[in-house]
Amino acid sequence: MMKPQRLKKGDTIGVISPASSPNKENLTRAIEKLQDMYGVKVKLGKSALNTYGYLAGSDFERLEDLHDMFEDAEVKGIICACGGYGTGRIASMLNYELIKQHPKVFWGYSDITFLHTSIRQMTGLTTFHGPMLGSDLGEEDVHEDSWKSLQQLFEPSRFTYTEELSPLETLHAGKGEGILTGGNLCLMVSTLGTAFEINTKDKIILIEDIHEEPRSVDRMLNQLYMTGKLQEASGLVFGDFKDCGPGERKLSLELDEVLDHYAGKAKVPAVKGFQIGHCNPHYAVPLGVKATLDASNKILAVDSGIE
Repeated sequence: MMKPQRLKKGDTIGVISPASSPNKENLTRAIEKLQDMYGVKVKLGKSALNTYGYLAGSDFERLEDLHDMFEDAEVKGIICACGGYGTGRIASMLNYELIKQHPKVFWGYSDITFLHTSIRQMTGLTTFHGPMLGSDLGEEDVHEDSWKSLQQLFEPSRFTYTEELSPLETLHAGKGEGILTGGNLCLMVSTLGTAFEINTKDKIILIEDIHEEPRSVDRMLNQLYMTGKLQEASGLVFGDFKDCGPGERKLSLELDEVLDHYAGKAKVPAVKGFQIGHCNPHYAVPLGVKATLDASNKILAVDSGIE
């Protein structure tokens, strides 16, 4: 495990778009608040605002931005502008030795899950699953708690999630301990069979997604189950599943039925209802650090992600 150095007032934050292109208005609004609220400077990646179909520039351009930000001594942390699609296309081209030599804060979620997984497993660097500038923090109605989540980058603190933050439901009782991993369900499944296949053994898995019908969530959880990823974990943390209902489909299971089914099959401590994912507020957590899930008492405790 390798934790990045904490950020401080006056530091420069690099903003990149390693997947899709962000909403420019939201990004501008969020950058201004980031500077005002935390007293940091911002350096925008060269291709951060580019558009190449559903990507923010070519694979080379997005990869170059990522490499540049890790190599740039002035940049102390990297925050992704948004998710979308595209990180899996550059994961095999990343210079992981460069990242290992220049460890720093790396923050994002959704499609960024592929990079969280590959970077952590190839380098040991702790990364951060949290709301992004162009897709969350830049929204006019963003909850202040989403912004406050960034405080964990400046001051080491153990994060404890209880029902004071949102209603939680125990799906399988018990207590599990292990390194926190995971993120977006679709992206976790997309690592299977690759050099970056997610390692869940004795780990607590965070699982969230968006715009997936219950049968799609079922298909992906079933694949994780058939590959042993769920049952070899030490705990399951189900985050937000935005717009993952049956929609107009008449013959469907409810999402809760699907989550309950796989938690029961995995037979490991499991809790659902965490406001982590495509939600407002979105509570950020570090990935790659020790965590404890007390499913019986509905408490998730996560160690600090910074030095």
